[in-house]
Amino acid sequence: MEKRILGLDPGLANLGYGAICCQIVPGKQDENFVSMIDCGVIQTTPKQEMGQRLKTIYDDLHEVIEQIKPDVAIAEKLFFYKMGNTILVAQARGVLTLVLAQRGVPLFEFTPAQIKQALTGRGNADKSEVQEAVARELDLGYIPKPDDAADALAVALTGWYDDDICPKKIQLETGKI
Repeated sequence: MEKRILGLDPGLANLGYGAICCQIVPGKQDENFVSMIDCGVIQTTPKQEMGQRLKTIYDDLHEVIEQIKPDVAIAEKLFFYKMGNTILVAQARGVLTLVLAQRGVPLFEFTPAQIKQALTGRGNADKSEVQEAVARELDLGYIPKPDDAADALAVALTGWYDDDICPKKIQLETGKI
């Protein structure tokens, strides 16, 4: 069974995306594997007016979804640290949520601490530890760039590790995964 997961790191200037392909072999958990499909960023510039920036995200995210054809999307949950920045990210996140709904792609969310915990075993890991884990788990031999793309791959991998989103074990009662 194959599942495509699109990870999203919401932002207005840089919206990171990272897509992975998960191969699940029922009953053979040691044969399950994951690989990177693509990663990158959707960029906007402060020189553009807000409506145009949001339209760029809208159009480009539709294109990314068309190319990747994800089964599910995972996004980093919005958290507050600077009010001005949080409002801008929330606007981009609203567009992201709309596009996914229009395309029929289910959206799941994880907090930054949950993502760090899933990849490193520590909810307070630093950025370099998470990026190294992304490279290791995807067997890349390099850390994906830019950082927003690597962060989006970390978000996608968190979905891969979550058995509710990506079940990997056969349920004995039903025989289904």
